Amino acid sequence: MTFLVILAALIAFLFLGMPMFAGMFVFSAAIMVVAKGTLGAMGEFVFGHVNAYLLVAIPLFMLMAEVMVKGRVVDDLYDTAHTLVRHLPGGLAIATIAACTVFAAISGSSVATALTIGSIAIPQMLRYNYSRPTVFGSVAAGGTLGILIPPSLPMVLYAFVAETSIGALFMAGVIPGIMLAALFAFYAVIVETNHQRSLGPDYRRPPRASLPEIGSALRKSAWALTLPPFVLGGMYFGVFTATEAAAMGALYALFVAGVVYRTLTLASLVDCVLNACRTSAMLLLIVIGAGVFGHMLTLLRIPQEMVELVTRYDVSLYVFLGAVMVVLILLGLVLESLSIILITTPILIPVLAHLGVDKVWYGVLLTITLEMALISPPVALNLVVIKSLTKAPSLEIDKAAVPYMLLMLLAIVLIIAFPDIALWLPRTMNLVD
Repeated sequence: MTFLVILAALIAFLFLGMPMFAGMFVFSAAIMVVAKGTLGAMGEFVFGHVNAYLLVAIPLFMLMAEVMVKGRVVDDLYDTAHTLVRHLPGGLAIATIAACTVFAAISGSSVATALTIGSIAIPQMLRYNYSRPTVFGSVAAGGTLGILIPPSLPMVLYAFVAETSIGALFMAGVIPGIMLAALFAFYAVIVETNHQRSLGPDYRRPPRASLPEIGSALRKSAWALTLPPFVLGGMYFGVFTATEAAAMGALYALFVAGVVYRTLTLASLVDCVLNACRTSAMLLLIVIGAGVFGHMLTLLRIPQEMVELVTRYDVSLYVFLGAVMVVLILLGLVLESLSIILITTPILIPVLAHLGVDKVWYGVLLTITLEMALISPPVALNLVVIKSLTKAPSLEIDKAAVPYMLLMLLAIVLIIAFPDIALWLPRTMNLVD
């Protein structure tokens, strides 16, 4: 109960308009002064908190994504997917989700995925008379894959706070990410098959691509398609760690954009570095604020009280997980994903450890739940992106996202029922028990 009161007070404090990192820092510091009468060695704590090798991966992954996008290496992803499946019922929706899946593995950002792929896919689907719910829903849901398909910045931050293996988390996200993309595509095919029948015999799907067209499309996007296997394959086979994978991914992106495509000028490289630095600095400031918040919770013994509460009332694992998922979705209505991870993880990890929950497994469940938050109004960043691209009514876009939220809920249920969906791949690497 104390934690819920503190959390509600923090959210109210943040609504005053203060930046997230500053709000968490000031709020936590004020409570420590009131409760303990001192801030203690705050400077040493902050430095020690961010002086971590794992966090080096953040600017490197950001640089990799910036170079691949600004170097226009990813421009042909949608065209390639479109060429391969355009003749199928719902083929353009499948192409959209497939392009989102690959782009997500490069950018690690849901909003960037929805914006980049949506700007190309939405006009194309509307041109071929796709139903508007499919158009809006497939882009919104496909964009959410940006935080589940590795590399994923939210996963990096969760691994840092939970003190678990980022390599294990990345591998644990692969099969659930592919499963979720397949669920989205399957649903889009069913809806569009019925929709296209309703249009009558005059409706014509795009023609099947010829073999030369397919070969040309695959050649254009070959370098973008090989980046995710290069990064993940290197980690899977033990060639490099997650942080080293970020460095190798950045070098790969620089080579492809600078040498192969020759689209990366010195000026654009400077822009890439500056953008990566700005975003990384913002994330590290949030990490500092959340670290102070977690430190305050520890001083007040909130995690221990939560463990005692669960023990006293003999709360089962599934009841606790259900309650956590509900709280996460509610928080997603007012906070963005990174803040939710950094605020809730310090309090939940001791309880999950008490219940015998694998931190990597929970990390996947957490990520999918946060994906639901990305398309849950009113603070649904992916839906805001679609509205900016289409000028469609908010209610229409919100309704289009609901079926995909239910598919995410189905994915969560499947992963809870069959944990190996997430854990099989990291187990083959001996990263989890």
